[in-house]
Amino acid sequence: MTASNLSSTGVVWADSARHAAFDAWLAPLASRLQLRPETLRPASADASFRRYLRLDGTSGNSGNSLIVMDAPPDKEDCAPFVKVQALMAEAGLCVPQILDWDATNGFMLLNDLGSKTVIEALDPEKPQDAEAWYRSALETLLEWQLASKSGNAGNLPPYSEALLRRELQLFPDWYIAQHRQFTLDDKQQALLSKTFDQIVAHNLQAPSVYVHRDFMMRNLMQPVNEGAPLGVLDFQDAVYGPITYDIASLLRDAFITWEEDFVIDITIRYWEKARKAGLVGATSASGWGDDFGEFYRGVEWMGLQRHLKVAGIFARLTLRDGKPKYLADAPRFIHYIRTTCDRYRALGPFLKLIDEIEGIQTQVGYAYGRM
Repeated sequence: MTASNLSSTGVVWADSARHAAFDAWLAPLASRLQLRPETLRPASADASFRRYLRLDGTSGNSGNSLIVMDAPPDKEDCAPFVKVQALMAEAGLCVPQILDWDATNGFMLLNDLGSKTVIEALDPEKPQDAEAWYRSALETLLEWQLASKSGNAGNLPPYSEALLRRELQLFPDWYIAQHRQFTLDDKQQALLSKTFDQIVAHNLQAPSVYVHRDFMMRNLMQPVNEGAPLGVLDFQDAVYGPITYDIASLLRDAFITWEEDFVIDITIRYWEKARKAGLVGATSASGWGDDFGEFYRGVEWMGLQRHLKVAGIFARLTLRDGKPKYLADAPRFIHYIRTTCDRYRALGPFLKLIDEIEGIQTQVGYAYGRM
């Protein structure tokens, strides 16, 4: 490693020119805001090309730290982050404040919401301890969704049929073909297309609200002060679309799995609050305000869309972007996919295809309780 790409703080820079641009941007900010550049250190990274750095103010304590977003503009567009941040702040959500933004070079200075995500407080073996965290998450989610019901639909891109189909295509393109190196024959391809048609049609029936699009406990921050709301991160991909999406991603998490009785309990709590708030009701095409079973079915079909997409994304992150830790969680998504498909007769043929791709030998028998 050369001196040009390793700063004195230990932060690695792949490009010395970008390192120089960063130093030039930070210097006047450090003077004006009394920051200590020598404390710059990695904070976190995500599945994109963004990374986050933390640095301290002159007091040197964690309560006085700030966050730097490093988002190379040739790979990441910060404009959606700025737009959604404003929408969420207006809705009353706890999101990072933007203190400075160098749009040309892709550097942003944010206030620090803390270092502990909610997922760090959770234990799959102790759902009783997790319930309070999920109740808080529901309140945050409902605030976000309610903000979209005042004629604000046009503020975010629509979660359209085209986008739903592009996301689903990640599964055959990256998971099946690249990761599993499985070639679909004409019959299997036709089955896949028919299943995707069913999934898209089902999900487009849902009432539309603001959708975070990655609303899970790893993107929610534990409040620094007791009683404060959860902090919300990683919201730049937000869209206007199915109300079922964020609750599905919250309870069928990419990184933690719960027993179904816990999932159903939290989903019922959400459904009751959403009904009371008028987000779902008997007047909607779905009628989900009257029938929790129908609403839960909608959540499961939306979850299926997400699981197929994420399995494809995790394969791409590993095979194209060199981030193998994500694909290690793919079995969790295949389990979600198989469980949902096993519950609905219409998805039975797709379950058989998934088992062929995964090399799973299934025992022939009768299935009870399928819908």
